[in-house]
Amino acid sequence: MTCRSFQGRVEEDRPAISPRRLARLLLSRPDTPRPDQQELLAKTTSACPEMSRLAALVRGFAQLLTPADDNAGRLQEWISTAEEANLPHVHSFIRGLRLDQDAVHAALTSEHQNVGTEGVNTKTKLIKRQMYGRAGFHLLRHRILLQ
Repeated sequence: MTCRSFQGRVEEDRPAISPRRLARLLLSRPDTPRPDQQELLAKTTSACPEMSRLAALVRGFAQLLTPADDNAGRLQEWISTAEEANLPHVHSFIRGLRLDQDAVHAALTSEHQNVGTEGVNTKTKLIKRQMYGRAGFHLLRHRILLQ
């Protein structure tokens, strides 16, 4: 046998890319990947028609994440395209979008975001968890104010 064996697998049987790494490549901004990452993504998506449809859907949804007034209509177009692609996990994502339709429309069309508030809330909860059972409210208040 001339193939190299790696942890009990023949070299040809090993997956070329892990699902986690592929997801990271698909979800990264299209202008940021290095040439080797772009080549790997192109090779992976061209190997399977479902992967090329998924990559196109991910890029299309990423364009919707920049708030604009016409995003509500573009979202409906994206949903129609995604339903035609017939990818089961994408259908699950679409169901989630439809369940929170008002919040999705607000997030995609409004320039006002509550990211700062959410960040402060997350930091406060982290400090509270770190101090649980160690000190009283007085010290917790000082730590939050100093951070």
